[in-house]
Amino acid sequence: MASTKMIDIRRGMVLSMNGQLMYCLERDLNTPGNWRAILYLKLKNLKTGTIVDERVHPDDKVDVVYLDTRPCTYSYKDGDEYVFMDSETFEQVSLNEQMVGAQMPYLRENDSVTITFYDGRALGMDLPQTVTLRVSETEPGIKGATAAAQQKSATLETGLKVMVPSFIAEGEMIVIQTEDGKYLKRHKE
Repeated sequence: MASTKMIDIRRGMVLSMNGQLMYCLERDLNTPGNWRAILYLKLKNLKTGTIVDERVHPDDKVDVVYLDTRPCTYSYKDGDEYVFMDSETFEQVSLNEQMVGAQMPYLRENDSVTITFYDGRALGMDLPQTVTLRVSETEPGIKGATAAAQQKSATLETGLKVMVPSFIAEGEMIVIQTEDGKYLKRHKE
């Protein structure tokens, strides 16, 4: 950990505040004329996931935390825990349902993710920007339909439900954006 002034905090930095790890989502420095400057920070608690707005003085000191990220592979589910294997050391890492629950429908066994660690303890995982999944259930495709046509619901092999163009048929591989779960394109093999 390194101590720095609040004015030097940028988006993406992780801070240690009141014994909690906080990720800086946004910052706004307000300097109203001849008044004292005020720094507004939008912070996400890495343990609980809650987002808070903080108003701080730019000259206050804070500890900046440097996190370790490692490539890992999803192995299997064990009760309420999801087990990943570190791709470099081959050690097993377990993450609980609360840490990764909403992200798991984008993963199949042996898919790669990045897990963030602090002091040897896993904090959470980051998915790749896109994933390729097979359509397991949808209405029959319409011959001659174009990309601008109507959308229909599709269930993917992991159980994820997405909206796809009407020309997509069962068994096709499609590319999905993990940030918002939107269909991007057919997968070209």
